[in-house]
Amino acid sequence: MSEFVFVPEGGDWTTLALLFAAAFAAGWIDAVVGGGGLIQLPALLLVPGITPVQALATNKLASVFGTATSSVTYARRVRPGLRTVLPMAGIALLGSFGGATVAAFLPAALFKPIIVVALIAVALITLFKPALGAVTRLKHRGRRHIVIAGATGAAIGFYDGVLGPGTGTFLVIALVGLLGYDFLRASAQAKIVNFATNLGALLFFIPLGAVLWPLGLVMGIANVAGSFIGSRMAIARGVRFVRVLFLVVVSVLVVKLGFDVWHDTLS
Repeated sequence: MSEFVFVPEGGDWTTLALLFAAAFAAGWIDAVVGGGGLIQLPALLLVPGITPVQALATNKLASVFGTATSSVTYARRVRPGLRTVLPMAGIALLGSFGGATVAAFLPAALFKPIIVVALIAVALITLFKPALGAVTRLKHRGRRHIVIAGATGAAIGFYDGVLGPGTGTFLVIALVGLLGYDFLRASAQAKIVNFATNLGALLFFIPLGAVLWPLGLVMGIANVAGSFIGSRMAIARGVRFVRVLFLVVVSVLVVKLGFDVWHDTLS
């Protein structure tokens, strides 16, 4: 793998400033509804000499700091249900590690068309059912609730390890649609689970020597700042704000992955 210095080889301080801004924006979006990787990962791929694996690994390092920050902020102010979210996060961590280990054998092109269709369905349901996620009405209780949460964590964690874009968004809609949380509480719990999925993938990448630590730590600082502001804004503005931004992020995700499918088909 190519050598890396604090300022990317062939780049300058403008490049670093752009990456810092991208990490801040990604942290803000991730803290509210998820999907910050749509900004942060492409920005990393613009660094001269960086490999895709290095970009993925460094993205996870920065995101770990951001999701940890928003998790703590939400935990103090929204009081997410830890009896649900902690087992879900533990299973998601294992799922993410497992997904990262098999990523080389499962082409992303296999998943992308299915994900695009699923996201379109999610956007339409959210748009035409305004009551969805307005208040918390749990659909399941007791052991069944925990089992569904754990299965969801395993599936989305595996997806994060294999592919990644929109993991936080998928967590939010799963917590709203499958378990019955409102958008704000779902976002709070999604951050804890997303922290676990980022950590699981990072634990796989570290032994490979793929993490660009100086750059990842600098971007992590920006991600923390964005996450702190985003989570406080979501808490202050409430469910409606989170729902609207959720629809925006899902729409962008559909366009981005749809373009990837179209490009892969032509290649």
